[in-house]
Amino acid sequence: MSPEAKSSKTRWQIERRREFIEHRLFWRGRIGLADMMDTFALSRTQASLDLNAYIKDHPDHLTYDKTAKTYVPGKKFQAHYTSLDPDKHLSKLLSMSQGADVAHGGWEEFQPDMLAPPLPARGASAEITRDVLLAIEQRRILTITYQSMSSPDPTERSIAPHALAHDGFRWHARALCLKDNACKDFVLGRMLMAKLGDKIDFDPADDVAWKTEITLTIAPHPDLSEGQRRIVELDYGMENGTAELMSRKSMLYYTLKRLGLDTDPSARRAQEQHIVLVNAAEVFAAMGRSVPW
Repeated sequence: MSPEAKSSKTRWQIERRREFIEHRLFWRGRIGLADMMDTFALSRTQASLDLNAYIKDHPDHLTYDKTAKTYVPGKKFQAHYTSLDPDKHLSKLLSMSQGADVAHGGWEEFQPDMLAPPLPARGASAEITRDVLLAIEQRRILTITYQSMSSPDPTERSIAPHALAHDGFRWHARALCLKDNACKDFVLGRMLMAKLGDKIDFDPADDVAWKTEITLTIAPHPDLSEGQRRIVELDYGMENGTAELMSRKSMLYYTLKRLGLDTDPSARRAQEQHIVLVNAAEVFAAMGRSVPW
């Protein structure tokens, strides 16, 4: 290994250990030498050196509590090497509770009981999923037997997949349909057979709907009480009563449906719907439609 490569590896190892220090300090409120030793197979001396080096570089971000005999966050603690995103952290814990092998799973000292609504299996086979991924990577045509909901029987299609999308329930292959010469979504679970074909000269940048971003402006449902509106604003990270969500044009249909913004806001109780789409005319126009209410 060259000196440059060795130095780069050392820096990476130090940053990972500092990421762990901040992660454990924030989410558990403490870190000890044993935590560093067990997680990274360090000697006690090296663990102590790491913690002291962190304190030197970031004074008052980490301090030693002599009573508890452990390190705790200092009065100026903030993260420099990790993200303190609560959604990412909870998603990681949820994945672990469902038996998934997640990155840095061993960093978690506490695993609460967690539940999520059950989702039905979507039936995509491993072989077909593999072929879709290979077609994307190798820019190849994929011939599929596909059961659409607009046709009573399966049909054969030749497509050129270039990306994947998840609508919250199902995986889709975003692909050029050679028959219609248009980019469409194909649900992986509806592909009954797949066969890799020849290379194809297709530029994914030509998929305008995939590249185009549409802004959805949301606000609390007007029929909510003042207190309920305030909590919805907090729940959705709103500022000055609104929040902006970015969606690819190709994902607009799924995004609106998942958020309950595809139907008349009065169709459900405000206490169930929570939010409304402020710029509905603009968003539906992007899909070539008028507001359906």
